[in-house]
Amino acid sequence: MTETAKSKKQFLIFLLIAYGLTYVMGILTWYGSTIPVDVSVFPSAQMFYPAAGVMLAYLLTEGKDSLVPKWFYLCFLLVTLIMIVLCVLSVAMPEQTVTLMEQPVSLWAVLSQYLSIAGSIFCWIALLLSGKKRRAAYGLGWKRWKASLFCILVFFLLYFGRAAAAYVMEGTPGAMADILKDPAAWYYILFTPVNFLLAFAPFFGEEYGWRYYLQPLLQKRFGMRTGVLILGAAWGVWHVFLDFFFYTTPDRGVIMLISQMITCVTLGIFFAWAYLKTNNIWVPVIMHFLNNNLILVIANDYSADVIENQQVTWGMIPSALLLNGVVFGLFLLSKEFRSGKQ
Repeated sequence: MTETAKSKKQFLIFLLIAYGLTYVMGILTWYGSTIPVDVSVFPSAQMFYPAAGVMLAYLLTEGKDSLVPKWFYLCFLLVTLIMIVLCVLSVAMPEQTVTLMEQPVSLWAVLSQYLSIAGSIFCWIALLLSGKKRRAAYGLGWKRWKASLFCILVFFLLYFGRAAAAYVMEGTPGAMADILKDPAAWYYILFTPVNFLLAFAPFFGEEYGWRYYLQPLLQKRFGMRTGVLILGAAWGVWHVFLDFFFYTTPDRGVIMLISQMITCVTLGIFFAWAYLKTNNIWVPVIMHFLNNNLILVIANDYSADVIENQQVTWGMIPSALLLNGVVFGLFLLSKEFRSGKQ
């Protein structure tokens, strides 16, 4: 098999898993929302699919390469498969519940959280046992400490800066300060590194697919800037079923999809900038984790369902475009995107 033929086969396998599987499960998400049942397992499972597509592609085409981190890949794929099974069971057997804090909760949703933690731990072990050479060969090593920590710090500051600006635009300029006066916010922030170690797998699942695999392909084909913009749009469309049937209600799905596109394109620019600057996949993985988990701090709501059934409106779109475009989108003008280096 020639390198071109192998690359095409890898790309096809990636698409079939990252998008084909996502949309098949998306139809099941829609069906579950019409019953209705708890579909909270689906977004967690979906985060695994992009990396699963990359790993399956490499295992099927690079199987003779001794540097393929097979045990790490197989561990991650096994967790992905079990997550898919839990999704199906959550729709097929919705009556299975457990009681938490005196409230009935889907058994499958609870099991998915435990699986994410256990899966992350086993994946860490498999990754460490893979050895430095295998990690380096397939983009899994930690690189450029100073630049990596700098990018993460910049994201952290911009993230809270954007939130503060959003509250100002809403007419509540002191809201962010009030949130940060609450000890609960700082307890949560300080515990974030531990949370990451226990739940990195789904965030790695997206970034290994988008930033490590797909970003270089698109930049090579369309150019440094256009490639990243296309990736952001592809990332946004990937969320379509969740936008309509999880993050909000179907009548607000179009608004949510547009908002998602804005977020994915602009945030994708910043993640791409950080990855180009560091060549360290763990940097966008960490930033993706922070982006999703610090929402609880920004919203001053520490319940698990804070991102579900959001009340989005058309009036939110202009401010989202302005804030995200200025805070993250302007990084498209940075020197990293003027360079031809990957």
